[in-house]
Amino acid sequence: MKTRTLALVGSLLIGLAAGGCSADDNNDASPSDDTTEITVFAAASLNAAFPEIAEEVFTESHPDVVVRFAFEGSSSLAEKLQSGASADVFASANEANMTKVTDAGLAAEPTKLTTNTLRLIVPAGNPAGVTDLESANAAKFVVCAPQVPCGAASQELAQAEGITLQPVSEEQSVSDVRAKVESGEADAGLVYLTDALLAGDAVDIVDAPGVAAVGTTYMITALSDAPNPELAKAFIDAVMSDAGQEIMAKYGFGETAK
Repeated sequence: MKTRTLALVGSLLIGLAAGGCSADDNNDASPSDDTTEITVFAAASLNAAFPEIAEEVFTESHPDVVVRFAFEGSSSLAEKLQSGASADVFASANEANMTKVTDAGLAAEPTKLTTNTLRLIVPAGNPAGVTDLESANAAKFVVCAPQVPCGAASQELAQAEGITLQPVSEEQSVSDVRAKVESGEADAGLVYLTDALLAGDAVDIVDAPGVAAVGTTYMITALSDAPNPELAKAFIDAVMSDAGQEIMAKYGFGETAK
């Protein structure tokens, strides 16, 4: 039996742009009483790579385990854990939000998972003629909110480039920024390389000075009160395995600035 990868539906749950998994592909009924489940809280930018790792790697040794994912901004997930939400694994898109969880005694020492770097994206064809951060500021520009890892990286970029970002909106996840640019609602947005790749032909990447040099480090850990601690460790092992990291790399994780 294949592992069934399900998604927890929430206000910020992200739909996959292409070829990913947002719910059980076979539309199975609810798991039976004897089915074991684990819950993975993960940064929104992991919403394509993690389900594939669950299906292609974790299932090899745990074919009857249901993996439930909640994909949101790392800050939102950290807040939910601090408020008592139950999960087995937490994967944050930066160290700061992971530290909130570990400092609260909710998790053990985390493991460095991977890295990601920023990109400036525009709708296909670049209708607003955006060429750099200054021209992005003059257009309908969207970024992540400062408390979100991609927002913190965006602020780091702005400081490095000596510019003040002037977005028309600040989103709670990088996937929300990507969606606004894909739809043409925004003229430009700062996202991770992985999100730019997921958007495919819907967006163009603008080679703006300094952008690709700024990024973030992802962390992963098992929660101290994980309902299934052994399976939590097994899922992390699957992510960190050679096969798991190959899948991460396929989506653009871990690439250095270009």
